[in-house]
Amino acid sequence: MRITDAKPSLFAIFAALVATYTALLPLAAQSTTEPPKFDALLNGYTYPYSVKKYTFESQGQSLKMSYMFVPPKGNQPVVTLLHGKNFNAAYWQEAADTLQSLGYGVLMPDQIGFGKSSKPTDYQYSFAALANNTKALMDSLQLRSSIILGHSMGGMLATRFALLFPQATQQLILVNPIGLENYLQFVEYKDIDFFYQNQLKQTPEKVVSYQKKNYYAGDWNERYAALTEPLIGWINGPDWPQLALVSAKTYDMIFTGPVVEEFKDITVPTTLILGTRDRTGPGRNWKKPGVQRELGRYDLLGADIKKRNSDIEVIELEGLGHLPQIEDFERFIKALKSTL
Repeated sequence: MRITDAKPSLFAIFAALVATYTALLPLAAQSTTEPPKFDALLNGYTYPYSVKKYTFESQGQSLKMSYMFVPPKGNQPVVTLLHGKNFNAAYWQEAADTLQSLGYGVLMPDQIGFGKSSKPTDYQYSFAALANNTKALMDSLQLRSSIILGHSMGGMLATRFALLFPQATQQLILVNPIGLENYLQFVEYKDIDFFYQNQLKQTPEKVVSYQKKNYYAGDWNERYAALTEPLIGWINGPDWPQLALVSAKTYDMIFTGPVVEEFKDITVPTTLILGTRDRTGPGRNWKKPGVQRELGRYDLLGADIKKRNSDIEVIELEGLGHLPQIEDFERFIKALKSTL
């Protein structure tokens, strides 16, 4: 074949490829997944179990607390699972499924200000208030006591619950809780307006970047991404200014409602399950002048807590980060079963 004969065929092939690519562009655009958008109550976001509402009065307001509840089998106890700040009760699905298979009852509330529960902006958010709300929910379900398990911010709430209501706490289990340090000893106080302005600047990209770096040591997969959907949907949704203010107020209680100084006063059986790779340290970007302490050293914090209360059991999961129950469920559930 002569070169002059080949040229028209090559151009024809190229032109056909361009035409095909151009024709497929609208289809590609149609197949792109729409970013999630949710209102303040997460309508349209599906939870793994039936969601019920507990209506009650608090601080002069009528509020609705969403929750999922699976009754126990026989005489098995109920495990109350308390979520972290950037999450809601739905992320406990795998743990709840396993606990249910073992006969335990499971109570999974969305705290006021989170998930599908009410989001009042004129509410004094504190761990004591949220603990009191949780106790009222338990009373409404005629649960005299429960195993209280909290993760991250939920660990601070669980600790406050056990301190306020030891008779209702059969056992306290804390999974990579924040609040194992009294942050205001080491960092400058920032008011609610500071956190509100920060929250208003949030973007979906920032959410993913933060969690990828701080929760999973740079790893990312579909399971991790799915857990960001509610928060990203709020940022994209119509109620973000309201939600940003609520989020700012719940940041404030992390700094102003420390629990670590009272670990010595815990009287119920208590276990810490710690992923030692975790470095979560609220306020590390605005430490007081001269402070050298590295916040969030979870590989060291277990020993620190043992000094405060030697009765507390510490289970360390080497190489896991802030969400061991998500990152390596098999190792997490093995640790949990060993202490229940």
